[in-house]
Amino acid sequence: MVRLGTVRTVIKGCGGYLPERVLTNADLAKMVDTSDSWITERTGIKERRIAAEGELTSTMGALAAKAALTDAGLAPEDIDLIILATSTPDQTFPASAVTIQADLGITHGAAFDMQAVCSGFVFALATADSYLKSGQFKRALVIGAEAFSRILDWKDRSTCVLFGDGAGAVVVEAQKLNGALTDRGILATCLRSDGRYRDKLYVDGGPSSTGTVGHVRMDGPEVFRHAVTNISEVIGTTLAQAGYVSSDIDWFVPHQANKRILDGTARKLGLDPERIIITVDKHANTSAASIPLALSQGSADGRIKQGDLVLIEAMGGGFTWGALLIRW
Repeated sequence: MVRLGTVRTVIKGCGGYLPERVLTNADLAKMVDTSDSWITERTGIKERRIAAEGELTSTMGALAAKAALTDAGLAPEDIDLIILATSTPDQTFPASAVTIQADLGITHGAAFDMQAVCSGFVFALATADSYLKSGQFKRALVIGAEAFSRILDWKDRSTCVLFGDGAGAVVVEAQKLNGALTDRGILATCLRSDGRYRDKLYVDGGPSSTGTVGHVRMDGPEVFRHAVTNISEVIGTTLAQAGYVSSDIDWFVPHQANKRILDGTARKLGLDPERIIITVDKHANTSAASIPLALSQGSADGRIKQGDLVLIEAMGGGFTWGALLIRW
């Protein structure tokens, strides 16, 4: 049996937050040339949540963080690291993570943002894992929060139908264990990026280029083509690191971009569709928030149980992609 390090990053709790406003496909059909059947057939999305006026990425992130702390049975002062994955910060700077830190009343430790678009939560959790295993921090909040509705071109039906707003968070803690695969915690990680494809999914604005926020632009067919191949590769590498195969997975919790991508990945890996947690129909693509939101839902409804082997993966603009294997 493969043996890992004796310090393991263990998931202690998770939580999520969704804005109140629901925007259905029928609502979108009144705004742009589309229909419920067109969106559902191509994406599996039926509705998405939209942040209210004045509801910021940090607002949603803080609420998800509080829910995760409650689930973990911990107080804000128990946290000494906050990593926020987002592509839609409140401001260019400071990092929205420090706003969340202040909202939680935390005055020690460190807080910073991480930007890897839809892969952001995977990158952020892998980063927290490294910090905790090094001994620099003891407990972390890893948050994915997005207000993607603020960077959508609502006249572009190829993108505006795909995204929604929301936030999810997990509390992780460094624990000294036996180093066996049966121990709880993060077992393996694999991160990738390839900047040659940065123009396939991007925002057409930014401080140093246009001085504007810009809007999401995407070459959908190219993203889809790369997604299934890249995701399958990184999943295989991650499983191999820990000595597992896809049939060992109890729950597959992928980035919720498009149900066709999820189905294609599942077929390629031979994964049981009943073992995939899917929220894209109700949440749409919430970018860095999608995986922690799905983890929160799967944990809250009792599907994901302590001891389960959970695989998460994502691919986003850049291209960036990655996967983590977790003993829950």
